[in-house]
Amino acid sequence: MSVVLHELSHGYMADRLGDPTPRLQGRLTLNPLKHLDPMGSVIVPLITSMFGVTFGWAKPVEYNPYNIKNKRQGEFLIAAAGPLSNLTLAVIFGTIMRFAVNAETITSPFIEVLTYIVLINIVLAIFNLIPLPPLDGSKLLFALLPNQYGRLRMTLEMYAPLFILIVVFFLWKIVSPIIPFVFQVITGVGM
Repeated sequence: MSVVLHELSHGYMADRLGDPTPRLQGRLTLNPLKHLDPMGSVIVPLITSMFGVTFGWAKPVEYNPYNIKNKRQGEFLIAAAGPLSNLTLAVIFGTIMRFAVNAETITSPFIEVLTYIVLINIVLAIFNLIPLPPLDGSKLLFALLPNQYGRLRMTLEMYAPLFILIVVFFLWKIVSPIIPFVFQVITGVGM
């Protein structure tokens, strides 16, 4: 559901900024079936889980930048909406966890479920903020850079599948140590 909310947030922001494309495509819904990508939501997660790491994605929400008045600001806000939804979920469930850890009536399985929800959303937010295509971080970066970097962006986007492999297998080891720190800040509990 965290991935569904992530994509829904992109679509909702695009709709709020004047582009009806996500609404017309039926993507402004919590129905997970509308956000499934056969390859990214089923096949890749099954295959990668056999190697001890589960990786996948939902169908990206499409939007038409020509329907948005301020294209650069719109792109930034639409890209930011996804990771912000994950951080919001992490903070909400992390706050519940912060109070539940000290409650005597709360069971260990409840804390375990909260831990997974917070961790999944922190991982999704951090992963998506990496500034390589096709991740949201690249859209945020290029929305801030001058237009002269458009050609570089197109070149990088051609190699997006390669960048995903680089991030998952190499760069993630550098980025992942941030996760326990963010988890502790949000929940007050060390990992």
